[in-house]
Amino acid sequence: MKEVILTPEGYEKLKQEIDYLRNEKRREVAERIRIAREFGDIAENAEYDDAKNEQALLEHRIATLEERLLNSRVIEPGEVSTDAVSIGSVVKLEDIEAKSTVEYFIVGSAEANPAENKLSNESPVGKAILGRKKGETVEVAAPRGALKFKILDIKAA
Repeated sequence: MKEVILTPEGYEKLKQEIDYLRNEKRREVAERIRIAREFGDIAENAEYDDAKNEQALLEHRIATLEERLLNSRVIEPGEVSTDAVSIGSVVKLEDIEAKSTVEYFIVGSAEANPAENKLSNESPVGKAILGRKKGETVEVAAPRGALKFKILDIKAA
């Protein structure tokens, strides 16, 4: 598995999700299985089959998250340079054609969430601006045509 780059906030969220799944969710699923067994013959028990499938999916999710945590590298705020765009940067961009500005927090792909303006370093815009400096203009190929952005500001998150 490749290295997973996380912010301190993303690392904590991942640990909390694993903890929730290991403890609370496992108990809920075990209880569903226990109740389903009481319905009788498990060979023809849809409730039991459903609960066992949920258990298998849960264990797979826990294993995946644990592997992600093992392969993670946390980017501390002090490591983030304001000279060039990097993971952990907050970048203010001007969409040249739309004449609008937007601010993105550049994060690893595991934390990306466009609704929260958390942009993956592997996204088209993320790739285009990584390593670029304030004042530079970048062009990004997008499905609806090329987009041009000017980097107005770079801050450490």
